[in-house]
Amino acid sequence: MNAVYINNASCISVQDTLNENFFDHLTPENSVQVVKAIEPNYKEFIPAAMIRRMSKTVKMSSVASHYALKEAGIEQPDAIIAGTGMGCSQDSEKFLKNVIDNQEEFLTPTYFIQSTHNTVAGQIALGLQCHAYNFTYVNTSSSLEFSFLDAMLQINDGEAENVLVGSTDEQTERTMELYCLNNTIKKSEDLPFDFLNSKTDGVIWGEGSGFFVLGKEKTESSYAQLKDIQISNRLDLDEVQNFIGDFLAKNSLTYNDIDAVILGVSGDARSDIYYTKAMGLFTSSALLYYKHLSGEFNTASSFSTFAACHILRNQKIPEVMMINSVKKDGIKNVLLYNHLLGNDHSLVLLEKV
Repeated sequence: MNAVYINNASCISVQDTLNENFFDHLTPENSVQVVKAIEPNYKEFIPAAMIRRMSKTVKMSSVASHYALKEAGIEQPDAIIAGTGMGCSQDSEKFLKNVIDNQEEFLTPTYFIQSTHNTVAGQIALGLQCHAYNFTYVNTSSSLEFSFLDAMLQINDGEAENVLVGSTDEQTERTMELYCLNNTIKKSEDLPFDFLNSKTDGVIWGEGSGFFVLGKEKTESSYAQLKDIQISNRLDLDEVQNFIGDFLAKNSLTYNDIDAVILGVSGDARSDIYYTKAMGLFTSSALLYYKHLSGEFNTASSFSTFAACHILRNQKIPEVMMINSVKKDGIKNVLLYNHLLGNDHSLVLLEKV
């Protein structure tokens, strides 16, 4: 494959990531079950009449994509690709509630129409009047990674030069209740906890939206080169070393060539053992984590990708993200390893430009 560059990045998250100096104000959270995204003033970006009809995930994505395209100086991308785990779940819940409340009669179709997972990519295209390739991936925690892969193929096949790629997920009241009941979310009595030494199951749930402009050519504003991606739906613990080692070998790298590894440590004792296994492979790398800043959710890897872009550009690692004390004079190769509660493992390799 030819080189593909992340030329621009934007993120709405639990942190104030729209702020240029967000790296200096990262605030960890380990004492609540659910953390909510810091939302911008939508009226600055979306007409008031439209805001009322938009779910949170559509609004977050509209603003995040606006920032990414504006910074890139691009009015019309050659493709729009979005990834999501839960889609527009707020409208899905509203529609299902109407079905029950109205005993399946006299239903208005609005909430159903707006509840489909491809609403986000569709709304962005409508706002831009963009008639180009438009696709949505729904692959739980690897939705963003599949979107990146598609964008890389579009660029390498000559179908596109600049692709808007993003991911988004929102919280809904009923879903959070169900996640508490099945112990996906940590029990209140287990809070607060130490992310790196958690003895209990469950996570803190978050939300957010991250968008990136991938390009064929490097620009002055480029953050990183997107080197490669690998995804595995299921992975046994004893397969972690081969999963990572084979991926690095494929890219002519060794463990020592990786300057920083960003791990999706979530505080879930059942599944964090995969990250513990991976840590042992990188004895000379800076080990980082991020879900104490973003919360866990299906597309939380958008936060780590956004953070990695800034780390590569600024050549600086925030103290609050560090697991070990290894510090590098220069940061060239960054490896992102993520999964959701032990499923859908993904590796993303970024390189300094």
